[in-house]
Amino acid sequence: MGAVVAALGLMLAGVAACGTEAKGVCGVIVDSTSYADPATSRADVTSKLPPFAQDCDWIAFAAVTGSSESSTCRQDPVAIAATQSENPNDNPMVEDRVRAHRITEVLPRAVKLFDCPAEGQGSDVLGALRYLVKQLSAQRRPDQAHQIIVFSDLINNRGDLDINKLDLNEDARKQKIQELKNARLLPDLTGYAVVVHGFLREKTSSPDRFPLLEGFWKEAFEAAGATTADLL
Repeated sequence: MGAVVAALGLMLAGVAACGTEAKGVCGVIVDSTSYADPATSRADVTSKLPPFAQDCDWIAFAAVTGSSESSTCRQDPVAIAATQSENPNDNPMVEDRVRAHRITEVLPRAVKLFDCPAEGQGSDVLGALRYLVKQLSAQRRPDQAHQIIVFSDLINNRGDLDINKLDLNEDARKQKIQELKNARLLPDLTGYAVVVHGFLREKTSSPDRFPLLEGFWKEAFEAAGATTADLL
């Protein structure tokens, strides 16, 4: 009898752990510059962000503008997982209810970032990444995944990185990435998986540069410490 009770206890503990196991510390970047104009960009956010959010316990937001790091266009983070006070007994059903409600806040906040003011000419993608990582750094946990989803064409043309004028031969790419790293302009993406939707969207000039630009960004994300970087 005691063995049966012990086994039942283990089963119930397993169910509870499954319902409340840690998910990800996540970030969302939405590009409000020319990337935002095509309907496909908004459709990407609507279709791709909700399933991404399902794997997150906490989500922060950043907008790409002409001056992303100092932008006044902000959205507050969303804490998706139930707190200890909300779910003191680690009840999976309570966790699921809290998560289902909080996840409904994610998409509206992201979509609002499409309509940020221009804040100067151009697109400051690196600034948005740096601002996002500052928010995420305080939330990092060793038992959680770390993920960033970026809705942007990655056409950074502000500050020390102008993609349109970048020398893309191998040595020049490496030199530019090292310069950005030395100047602390690359965000610390150590341990983050990064996925980008809309890479080079609507860019029709110099298609021969596209593979080289993809190489540059993948190398830059790797140098910043990202575990993976998918440019879609």
